[in-house]
Amino acid sequence: MAGPLTSLKVLDFSTLLPGPYATMLLADMGADVLRVEAPDRVDLTKVMPPFDGKFSTAFSYLTRGKQTIQLNLKESENVEKVKELVKDYDIVVEQFRPGVMGRLGIGYEVLKEINPKLIYCAITGYGQTGPYRDRAGHDINYLAISGVASHCGRADGGPPPMGIQIADVAGGSHHAVMGILSAVIHRQQTGEGQFIDISMTDAAFALNAMAGAAALAGGQRQAPEAGMLNGGTFYDYYRTSDDRWLSVGSLEPQFSARLCDRLGIGNMKNLATSHNPEHQKSLKAAIKGKIGEKTLAEWQEIFADVDACVEPVLTIEEAAEHPQVKSRCMVVYGDRGDGVEQRQLGIPIKVGSFNPCE
Repeated sequence: MAGPLTSLKVLDFSTLLPGPYATMLLADMGADVLRVEAPDRVDLTKVMPPFDGKFSTAFSYLTRGKQTIQLNLKESENVEKVKELVKDYDIVVEQFRPGVMGRLGIGYEVLKEINPKLIYCAITGYGQTGPYRDRAGHDINYLAISGVASHCGRADGGPPPMGIQIADVAGGSHHAVMGILSAVIHRQQTGEGQFIDISMTDAAFALNAMAGAAALAGGQRQAPEAGMLNGGTFYDYYRTSDDRWLSVGSLEPQFSARLCDRLGIGNMKNLATSHNPEHQKSLKAAIKGKIGEKTLAEWQEIFADVDACVEPVLTIEEAAEHPQVKSRCMVVYGDRGDGVEQRQLGIPIKVGSFNPCE
């Protein structure tokens, strides 16, 4: 199926997760992506267990739909090859620290002289400017310095190590794709290329969204279990009798009423809409007690036919078999790198006639 981005040609110098995830999304939507791989520098995702065949499962997934060329960029002849490629590949994605590509002789200023329409996206931890521009970091550091970690988790337990890489993917990858596509539109209108500076810390800071608005404009300090959506109300996770978990998001009055009715605590409906912390504490304790009386399967059956914003916490394996996820074709088969197909996460973007389900 021809994707909506078939006219784009991307030269990808990135490794690890943020850049490769971004270019995978572009490839999924039809872009021609060529990975430039250093023969003397191992991409850690390639050797990160578990493995399926020759490569790690993460590497096989993140390189889906891409071609690969090995070039040692410290050799002058390979620098010249990159300059030749840029005449044809009009988008560059890189994830080095600021200035590295320039020192190699293939920074933006050099490459745009060769191709003035070049779109060049640099993804870094802290951005191209500022006192932290050269500082090393990882997802956990960007979430820490951006304020995100400060209001996550439990009040008595500290920030949790997240199960997904929020700053890397929601921050770096997704904002890189948005920046690239906005630059493509700009180029269509003006004929000009663009330099895109993506800081994962910037993006993580912006992901604070409502909590950030409350803190900056409302003067309200954000802390774990202190807000409506981070455990400060009955909007939370609850343990079942078989040590599974049930998510309760029944904020609206019609949903909270149905929740209380199904739990057998209809007399507490009025507490759900109260902003009194003591009321929320009482309701939360009642919900916790009730949900702890039955298994996850029993609660799934009880809430199956009612809109109350109550859903089970599933494992990834269970989520892959969920009828909603299956109906959206969110598990696909991709080449693991040796011609053998493996199950992979599907394409979340359905654009017009570009629908992997059809």
